[in-house]
Amino acid sequence: MITQAALTDIGRKRKVNQDYVFSSAGPVGQFESLFILADGMGGYNAGDLASRMLVETVVSLMKRSAAGTVRALRTAIETANTLIRRKAASDPGLSGMGSTVVACVIEGSEMIAANVGDSRLYIVRDGLHQVTRDHSLVEEMISRGELERGSEEYREKRHIITRAVGAEETVDVDMFEFTLQNGDYVLMCSDGLSNMVDEDRMLGVVTGAGSIRYKANTLISMANENGGTDNIAVILLRYEEGGETNA
Repeated sequence: MITQAALTDIGRKRKVNQDYVFSSAGPVGQFESLFILADGMGGYNAGDLASRMLVETVVSLMKRSAAGTVRALRTAIETANTLIRRKAASDPGLSGMGSTVVACVIEGSEMIAANVGDSRLYIVRDGLHQVTRDHSLVEEMISRGELERGSEEYREKRHIITRAVGAEETVDVDMFEFTLQNGDYVLMCSDGLSNMVDEDRMLGVVTGAGSIRYKANTLISMANENGGTDNIAVILLRYEEGGETNA
């Protein structure tokens, strides 16, 4: 059984919400579930359009796909990349638009996830564990020993991503496979949450009292209380063995 909540919020500083989510604990085509979170980038309307195009394209293609989960997810995101670039080329006002994406399919206890950019997927089991890897300048600098996490330079540059859907002719999609255990939570979020709320506080909310929707709302409220400088998107899932899905 998967219990779910999927929410977005414009935040306190932005005029447009460029985050977009899709959340289905029930079948999508041949797949038992599908969850997608996208954080758009670009001009006033371009980021909003890019994230929506990405999510709608992936959902549409997953509904029709006969491929295995890994191939289906990767192909859908690659196709979205092509369509976003084609749309941007048709209108100078959309030049440079793109989007991050983090997506997962849960079938039984098996989860397959995909990501491009710095939107994240965490597993909550004896702590908060980031499954995906950020495609960001600061993470690349940290891996080369050029930057200390949490430093002033880190905070200044953490919004700069090095990979996005729509940014290049081809897109490299990272894939992850994970076996869930009874009681695990899955937290997917845009950087509007991860940059505004530290992981200890996120963990406290997810493992604390209240419904799934209450916890998702609380995470968004905390990001806004800390400044709300970006749009915020959250998909929170709880996996329990057996039973029926609950939206």
